[in-house]
Amino acid sequence: MQTTSRNLILLLFLLSISSITAQTIINGFFPNKKELTVASSYSLKSYDNFYRGETLTAGNPANMGEISSSIYSLYGEYGILNWLSTSATIPYISVENETGALDPVQGVSQVEGVQDLNVFLKAKVLDKTFRNSSRISLGGATGVTVPVGGYEAAGVLSLGSGATVFDGCGFVQFTTPSNLFLEVQAVYSLKNSSDFEIPDAVMYSAKLGYYNDWFYAHAKIGVQNSLSGFDIGSQEFIDAGGPNALPEAEVDYANFYLDLYVPLYKKTLGVSSGYAVNMDGQNYNKESGFSFGLVYTVR
Repeated sequence: MQTTSRNLILLLFLLSISSITAQTIINGFFPNKKELTVASSYSLKSYDNFYRGETLTAGNPANMGEISSSIYSLYGEYGILNWLSTSATIPYISVENETGALDPVQGVSQVEGVQDLNVFLKAKVLDKTFRNSSRISLGGATGVTVPVGGYEAAGVLSLGSGATVFDGCGFVQFTTPSNLFLEVQAVYSLKNSSDFEIPDAVMYSAKLGYYNDWFYAHAKIGVQNSLSGFDIGSQEFIDAGGPNALPEAEVDYANFYLDLYVPLYKKTLGVSSGYAVNMDGQNYNKESGFSFGLVYTVR
């Protein structure tokens, strides 16, 4: 029961990572040694309100109306050992606006292409089971994100910041005998770009979930706090080049995520769905989105 349920958790997680936006993308569950899981997912998100600084305003930069993004992601994780795994993900993104207005930097109303390749190495450093069968585990991960799509990083419709990102993450997870679990993690994200001074960021998340052999579900809050940058619309923003300097803005947010996974065939194939919404932000969009996906595991 415990091993089977753990596999369900891993499968759901592989699909939920791309549900809405950048977030802490590792968790406290590990695949078995030599186990390979491949997941594909589709996410659709949109927004028509935007935080200019900390003020929520109708519309978005450049008055483009509603902006929507379609995201196709491919993700894989391989168990090197029972306590050590490596993972990679790469998304293909299409972004367009409702009115057909041209991006002030890129001069187009739609942008699409491959975004960034993410590669992580994750390790468990402690796994202790108590007498009442509750369990606590501690672990960490390190990863790198590299832009591989050759996209334009400036502008409202950009696919990403174009930065090479180095992440360091630590997490703790507590699971009760009834399979209710709480997970907390923190990430420091160091960003490097030859074109922009992109702020480093600290990210936090707290997740509450439940699982059994028939389904898995969790609710999660994810927070990003940029350590520098300026507000969109400020004099500093204008002096830096306006839309040409959007990657240098201070981007903060607090998002809510809800994900569900159900196995379909012999615990090796399953479907997932997710919903996410931005609750608060700074120089960030008021977006919401849904995701759906398929996962296949080779043992």
